[in-house]
Amino acid sequence: MQYGVWARGEAQVTYVMSNYSPSTYKLHLRTTALWASVFALIVTLIMFILYDCSSNYFQFTFFNLDVTYVNFSLGIDGSSLYFILLTTIIIPISLMSNWVSISNNLKPFLISILLLQILLLSVFLGLDGLLFYVYFESILPPLFILIGVFGSMNKVRASFYLFLYTLLGSLFMLLAILVMSSIGGFSDFDALYKTSFIYYSQLLLFSGIFFAFAVKTPTTFLNNWLLKAHVESPLSGSIILAGIVLKLSLYGIFRLILTILPKAYINSTVLVYVIGLITILYASLSTIRTVDVKELIAYSSVCHAAVYLMAAFSNSVSGIEGAILLGLAHGFVSSGLFICAGGVLYDRSTTRCITYYRGVTQLMPIFSIVFFVLCLGNCGVPLTLNFIGEFMSLYGILERHILFGALASSSIILSAAYTIYMFNRTAFSGSYSKYFVTNIPDVNKREFYMLLTLVIFTVIFGIYSAPILDGIHYSTTTLIYSSSSLLFIVPLT
Repeated sequence: MQYGVWARGEAQVTYVMSNYSPSTYKLHLRTTALWASVFALIVTLIMFILYDCSSNYFQFTFFNLDVTYVNFSLGIDGSSLYFILLTTIIIPISLMSNWVSISNNLKPFLISILLLQILLLSVFLGLDGLLFYVYFESILPPLFILIGVFGSMNKVRASFYLFLYTLLGSLFMLLAILVMSSIGGFSDFDALYKTSFIYYSQLLLFSGIFFAFAVKTPTTFLNNWLLKAHVESPLSGSIILAGIVLKLSLYGIFRLILTILPKAYINSTVLVYVIGLITILYASLSTIRTVDVKELIAYSSVCHAAVYLMAAFSNSVSGIEGAILLGLAHGFVSSGLFICAGGVLYDRSTTRCITYYRGVTQLMPIFSIVFFVLCLGNCGVPLTLNFIGEFMSLYGILERHILFGALASSSIILSAAYTIYMFNRTAFSGSYSKYFVTNIPDVNKREFYMLLTLVIFTVIFGIYSAPILDGIHYSTTTLIYSSSSLLFIVPLT
């Protein structure tokens, strides 16, 4: 370290001049941010070990009743524990994904990622309806900065699409939460679960809340923001969007619809199934014809999100558990596919067109193997977590409505069609493309460890998923029971 003196008038201040080079300083920033995210993962794993799966009460709770108009309360139950684990696993991977590619404005980038982690964890920890909305919307400014500053060519347009679409949809959810708070006199989840609203009030509240979640899922005709955000976002932004942000709507359905508005959601199941089925068919057919690899993965995310949206409304234990499993599996697989597309192929070739990638197996055999396993997971092949989640989801839909369950099962064939078609055009399809002057190297250690981590979670839980099912089973069973029992409670006027 070098020391100096800065003088102004009679005052003298000693300052320290660091002899760190710019590259060393940036490495220090990245390492600090990575260790902060890993520390959150360690704390979450400790909470997972200490969590009592045989209880449906909120655990690790924190209450502060001194906050005006709202109770600042945090806690964990079976439906939120695994989404918290998913968040703390994905965030370190997203930091490592842009370890080298982003060097300018590095400090704002790292702050945005860590702030997103805090706000996403707050969504899953919050036990108050108004707090849920505040945390649900507070992720928009960091995402706006992440896409608008560090994105690609049309980044500003994509960031505005993301901000305006989701903000407009969530305003209806805010109105619904305010109405519930005005009628009941409270917005605490534990108190709202014991409240029954009259049927027509439930329909109005359901309409506002479901519209917000339909935008966030997203469903057909409301997914323009997702495609632009994925394509123009940096790699870490795409990973967080697909791996975590798309699960907020699924979690919100458990928190705000299934337990609080049972009559409305049971009678609106057919409408939701029609929307989900249209989304599956439209997204799958659009995915087959696209040639942009990031857009293809984004469209496939819409298709899988529609499946677990339909399963969440099945009012069956297998359907809701399958929705949670499929949401977790999609978080792992879609993150891995975005790393393969944006972190490996795009960084080496600076193009997203699948046509230029043909024959990469000849030069990147390790990458091709890992990419193939992730593609199998995206298809829902047995021995992957996606298979268990998709099988239980479709079984729950079949229990609820046979016709819609049979039609929704087409997602298995369609997902295999566009995923294997993409892999075949990328890995094989002739000799290595003549459009590249030099050969591209295989995955390095950092990329291999990121992809291997996601593959291990996908395969291990696909073979033995009892740790997840045991943790969510009691909570899911109580959820079904409480939703049915609320039909006979005397409603509020």
